[in-house]
This record gives sequence, C-alpha cells and structure tokens, in this order.
Amino acid sequence: MKHLQNKEIFKQVVDLLQQARQQVLRTVNSTMVYTYFEIGRIIVEEEQNGKERAEYGKQILKGLSEELKREFGKGFSLRNLEQMRQFYLIYSISESLNRILDIENSSSVTKDSKDVKLNRLQNTQSLTAEFINTKYLTLISFFKLTWTHYIFLMRIDDEKERSFYEIESIKNNWSVRELKRQYDTALYTRLTLSRDKEGILKLSEEGQIIEKPKDIIKDPYILEFLGLPELHQYSESDLEQQIINKLEHFLLELGQGFAFVARQKRITFDDKHFRIDLVFYNRILKSFVLIDLKIGELKHQDLGQMQMYVNYYDRNMRLEDENKTIGIVLCQNKSDLVVQYTLPENNEQIFASKYKTVLPSKEEFKRLINE
Repeated sequence: MKHLQNKEIFKQVVDLLQQARQQVLRTVNSTMVYTYFEIGRIIVEEEQNGKERAEYGKQILKGLSEELKREFGKGFSLRNLEQMRQFYLIYSISESLNRILDIENSSSVTKDSKDVKLNRLQNTQSLTAEFINTKYLTLISFFKLTWTHYIFLMRIDDEKERSFYEIESIKNNWSVRELKRQYDTALYTRLTLSRDKEGILKLSEEGQIIEKPKDIIKDPYILEFLGLPELHQYSESDLEQQIINKLEHFLLELGQGFAFVARQKRITFDDKHFRIDLVFYNRILKSFVLIDLKIGELKHQDLGQMQMYVNYYDRNMRLEDENKTIGIVLCQNKSDLVVQYTLPENNEQIFASKYKTVLPSKEEFKRLINE
C-alpha cells in the first residue's frame, strides 16, 4: 500500500514538473516572438524617419545586423532582420490582433474612467504604463506559435487563409511540418468549397468548427503520404493496408476528433456477412464514422451498401446519447449526379468524396476546385 502511495505521489510530481516545463517553454517562445515583433516595429519606425526609405532601410538593417551579431552572436543576420521587419508589417495590420488590442484597450479605459475624471493629470503616467503593460501581455498571449511557424505563415498572402492556418496550428498543436503539409494539400480551400461567405469568414476567425456531419467532410481527400501510384495499380485491400500502416497521417487528414475503432468490421444478419473497411469515432460529433474504399468510379450500389451499413450501426451499435452514424465512400472518381439521385434530398449521413494518392499540382487543384 505504501509503495502504491509513493508511486502515485511520484506520478503527480512528475506530471506537475512536466506541465511547468512546457509552460516555461511556451512562455519563453512567446516572449521571443514578441521580441522579434518589437524589433520589427523599431526598424519600420526608424525607416519611416528616413528621407529615402528604400536605401535608408537597407543601411539601417545592415548596420544593425553587424552590431547585434557582435553583441549576441548568430540569429541576427540581415535575412533574419528582414523577416522581423516583415513580421511586424504583416501582423501590425492583422484584423484578429487589432481586434484583441481594441478590446483590451477599451476595457482598460473603461475601468479607469472614474479615476481619470477625478484627477486626469496625476493618472496620465500610470495609465500610460498600464497601457504598455496591457499591450505587452496581449501580444505575449496572442503569439502562441514558434518563430519558425510564423516564418512559414508569412508566406501566405491572403490574411483570412493565413489566419485559418494559424488558428488550426494552435488548436491542433501542429508542428511546422504538419502545418506545411496541410497548406500544401490546400486544406483551407477544400473546406471553403462547401461553405457560404459567412462560413468562410468563420474559418478565418475561428478555424474549423465542427457542428454537423458535413463539417468534417473534405472533397478531395489527399492521401499522398501512402506512397501509392496514381493509376489503378493497387487493390482496395492494398489501399486499406497502407492507410493502416500510416494511420497517424490518415487521422491528421481526416481532421479533428477522430479515433480509430476497427478495420474490416464484420456485421451479420440473415446468415449473411458483410465487412466495413474502416470504422472511426468522432468525439466532437459523438457519432461513428464508417469509411468504405473504392477503386475507380463510384457506383450507385456503393452508396446503397453504405446506407445499409449506416442503418445497421444506427439500429444496433449506436447508444442513446450518441448521434446518427456517418458514412463516407472514398473513391477515385464520381458523378455528382449519381450521388444526388441515389441519396435522399435531406441526406445528412452519407457522403461520397474523391481521394488523390499523389499531391496535385496547383493547376490541378484549381481544376478540382472549379469542378
């Protein structure tokens, strides 16, 4: 008993220390990113004081780089300072950052309005200090990613798209590699296809919000990580096996809240056996998600088969507090009219999506989007 108590105490202390370590790393990282933002601000403001901005700015950066390298060593090359300058220029006009700063500033002014009325002159200095401190804390809390993340995000010209990837990186704890992969596979563009203007705006302000089955669906799904050829040189079982081998990557492509349940799940009735290729569970929607893999063109029989699987799960597997089962047929090609006329008009459970085993070129992505 004593040994078990000691073990439990040890575990609690280890968990606490690990959390503290992670918090320190996050704080150090946020402080560093904030510092680079402020360095960028100083550079931009100094440039604006120059008469010939372009040439003057180059000289400022070159001289500053040489001085900082002598004082602090590596990390302050001319290229790095240019990135800090760009970082400030991009994020100083960011709608999301300025919205947060406006909220903080207005709340600070409201809180002290009575004191200001009583003695405006005496409080001027303290209000200025509080404003600066509030801005510092706001910026520290805003910059949650690493500097390497922001270097990549700065390459995205569209602010709404950049904001989406920033939010999703924070929410899903994406590494820079995962962020790059999601960008290269045009996640934002794929999600905007089924949304109206209000839905697209929400993506840039809140990231991907999952409220109904359609919110988890992508078309196409990009499975380039499987390493399979684009042509029909593999079977459905080969495709399934490669997905299982790269399950972590597949879960990342599926999106938020997915957990793997089973492969080749057998269901039986009337002495007949059927097998569902892949079964997942989405914790956000609280529903099973069944996936069937098809090589080649989608047929109406494939959708009918998925409807049977979904009905079976709804009637025999789903608990009372769970939502209706979702079925996704992944195919290489499909006719939207076949899907439209096979499924009921009010369908919210069965979906058909294409998949690509090779990362499309930008031109092909544009074609897929236009289709």
